[in-house]
Amino acid sequence: MAADLVLGIDSSTQSTKAVLVDASDGRVVAQQTAPHPPGTAVDPRAWLDAFDRATEGLLPRASAISIGGQQHGMVALDAAGEPVFDALLWNDTRSSGAAVDLIAELGGPEACAEAVGSVLVASFTATKLRWLRDHEPDAAGRTHEVLLPHDYVSRHVVGGGEAFTDRGDASGTGYFSTADDAWRPELAAAAIGHAVGLPRVVAPCGIAAKTPTGLAVGAGTGDNMAAALALDLGPGDVVVSIGTSGVASAVSATRIADGTGSVTGFADATGRFLPMATTMNAARILDLQCRLLGVDHDELGRLALAAPVGANGLTISPYYDGERTPNRPDATGTWVGLTSATSREDVARAAFEALLCSLADAVDLLTGMTGETATRILLVGGAAGNPAVHALAPAILGAPVTVPAPGEYVALGAARQAAWAWSGSTEPPSWAPPPAETYTAAPNPLVREAYAHLRDRTS
Repeated sequence: MAADLVLGIDSSTQSTKAVLVDASDGRVVAQQTAPHPPGTAVDPRAWLDAFDRATEGLLPRASAISIGGQQHGMVALDAAGEPVFDALLWNDTRSSGAAVDLIAELGGPEACAEAVGSVLVASFTATKLRWLRDHEPDAAGRTHEVLLPHDYVSRHVVGGGEAFTDRGDASGTGYFSTADDAWRPELAAAAIGHAVGLPRVVAPCGIAAKTPTGLAVGAGTGDNMAAALALDLGPGDVVVSIGTSGVASAVSATRIADGTGSVTGFADATGRFLPMATTMNAARILDLQCRLLGVDHDELGRLALAAPVGANGLTISPYYDGERTPNRPDATGTWVGLTSATSREDVARAAFEALLCSLADAVDLLTGMTGETATRILLVGGAAGNPAVHALAPAILGAPVTVPAPGEYVALGAARQAAWAWSGSTEPPSWAPPPAETYTAAPNPLVREAYAHLRDRTS
């Protein structure tokens, strides 16, 4: 075991990614991955198998480990620690009606935001517990403990025992007070119909537990919080992540409680806050267009760049599988402006413009709530590397954009948390920022105006 190596994990919607990192400078020494099953409801035990495969040969080389995981997912366990039902993931919208009910029970949107920092939507764990109560009463009745995905994997690492979590991921459950930094267990009980066990909340820099071999295990955190830690966000920084979901996030020293529900007031992984606006449809907008046109993402980008600004009048409202920002869980996609002259290039361009307009709306909501001017916009995520995104994003977002080199930033943030816990320091380790490219373009408001017209017309 080398004292200067730490292991960071991203247990995401699609896979487990493991990066072995030099704790002194953040240099990646080795990395491995293993896939997760598809779907919005999965057996969480599949994540444990993926963890074991992704960390094979890496775990013995590390002195500390932390898990970054997809936010919100409901892992309901019986008294023996076995799942009573498939884990409902953040993008499972079957609990949208439960969200409406829980908000009303809390006294309305303003009261809900004041209680837990955010207005509940179908993504939040509490709504999934209520759905379980109403639709799977036997499973709900057998539920003894409720964990988040990263908590479930963390306990696997230490071989069982008391579960633990962090304030960042806990703040996305709907039963954690961001004002008090503490669970609201009565809200979890109200959601599922009886008291349930919740994990111990560990300080951002704390060692939560150790494995029998002496491996130190950090608190872990949510995927967005881990990415923010990896990028060392400061005031004025806005991160726009283009993955399965789209996320605009920024660190804040003050708590956000937005009663409109546009911005979720999460905690971060450092003791501050991480307000964000989240879309359910991001890279999947491009995925659909790739399937329809029979091309890969690279070719889709080339086609898009061959079409004019505005895609010759084709505009897309890309809420294909419902949407979270704006909160339209039952929405479907809408295309307008199709003519017999619409080309493959137009269809490709319209997809990129819709994606970026949706994210621009999220950035505007975020900065309007925090009062911070976005002095730096960072684009991350799988789709952020597409040249069409580089070319179109500055014009649609209305500002230069910086694209860090591709990297596993959730896993790197988890690794930085592990190094922080291992060091015993009061501050995270100082690692060099990743190499990055900055792109500029003249703002073009016409695309956003056409998008906004369609968005508001179909509300």
